This record gives sequence, C-alpha cells and structure tokens, in this order.
Amino acid sequence: MRSKVPFGKLLSCRATLSGRAVAFVAASGLALSACSKSNEQGSNWQPTAVERPAMSAPIAVQQDPMRAANAAPKVASYTPPDRVPRVQGVYKVGKPYSINGVTYVPAEDPSYDKVGMASWYGTDFHGKQTANGELFDMEAITAAHPTLPMPSYVHVTNLRNGRTMLVRVNDRGPYKPGRIIDLSRRTAQLLGFDRNGVTEIRVRFAGLAPLDPKDDRRERQHLAAQPWHRMASASWGQRFGLGAWLGGHSAP
Repeated sequence: MRSKVPFGKLLSCRATLSGRAVAFVAASGLALSACSKSNEQGSNWQPTAVERPAMSAPIAVQQDPMRAANAAPKVASYTPPDRVPRVQGVYKVGKPYSINGVTYVPAEDPSYDKVGMASWYGTDFHGKQTANGELFDMEAITAAHPTLPMPSYVHVTNLRNGRTMLVRVNDRGPYKPGRIIDLSRRTAQLLGFDRNGVTEIRVRFAGLAPLDPKDDRRERQHLAAQPWHRMASASWGQRFGLGAWLGGHSAP
C-alpha cells in the first residue's frame, strides 16, 4: 500500500525545488556570461610587443666535387704523352759487358736473324736518354737490342699475326731470359701485342740508320707499304670519319 503525503507538505516541497532550480539557472547564466566575456576579451587581446628570433645569415651550400664530377657526362679521352725532342746521338757499337751473369758482345752483324720473344717499354722511360745519347720516345718506332749497333734498322715480324715493321734500334736491352728485343709502346701497338705484353717475333738486321732521329722516312714508308696497315688505316678512317687525316698518321 502506498503511504499518503499531506497535500500541504507536498506544495512546500515543490516550492523548495522550484527555488533551487531557479537559483541553479541563475548561477549557470552568470557563469556563461563570464565565459563569454572572457572569450571576447581573449579574441581581441593583442600583445604589446612581439619578440622575433634574430634571422641568421644564410648558410652557404658547398657543392660536393664528387657529385659534380659524377653529374657531368663521362667522355672517354686520351691524353697524349709529352712531346720528346729528337736529340741526335752517336754511332755506337760498344764493348762486351755482363748483366746478371750473362755476357753480351756488341757487333755489326749483317747476317743477324733470330727468333725469340719481344717485350715493350713506355712511360717509365719516356723522355730518358738511350744508350747512344738519343731520347726515348714511346710514340716513336724504336727498339732496344743487347748487341746490334746503334742506330741501326731491323725488320721485326710478329709471328702470331704476320705483321712486319722496320724499326730503329737506339737503346740497349732487354736482359730477361728468352727476350731478344724490347720495342717502344707505339711499335708494340702497331704490331698488335701491346695488350699481351710479349709476343714471339723474328728479328733481322736491315742496315745502319741515319744519325738524325728526325729522319724517319724509311720507317714510315715501309709501314705505309704494309697491306695490314693500309687496311687498318682505311677501317679507322671509315669508322671515325678521319679521311685524309690518316694520310700522314698511323692507325693502330
């Protein structure tokens, strides 16, 4: 059973609740008003002075030289060696001498005709004096021989490809077992064994050479008359458009 509440007491409770509600609403309104004014002041607030950090000087950007080099297109290039002046030497045969226990006897030998191994030499001796007083030029058609007179001519034939050249002897060497002649780098290129380092050759004496090393007409004329050289020159001329330029130069 429900308990009955006197009507007068019920009215008193409702009045009390209504008063509290009104007080709560009034307090809420005051709080909202205060927040609104605070927000309004916040939106209109400006600082009296603004401190800005000092601007530092711009940092210079240094280009990485390696990157710059890598960025550039790579072009294959050939740097020719320094030109060597043609210095006249002397005619020389020489006395017997010994190297590493082996005795060599220099002599004029018109019948000289031998087969053996050939090597070549280049940058380490480029520009240095030869045994007869000339200057070694690795781009010239020259050779070193242990006994033949200087300067003299020899016919050198690469037995692996049949190429033959007339070569000026103006130096002494080589002194390794089995090797009978040491050729300039250019001569090795023309004979086709510069990449191998050594090759089997035949060497035949071809007479004395002029003292003046500038006089290389015989070597050039002999080279120009070789069929293998004419074919190589024509091939290079067609491939690179050198045309008449090869008329006075030698292709590899």
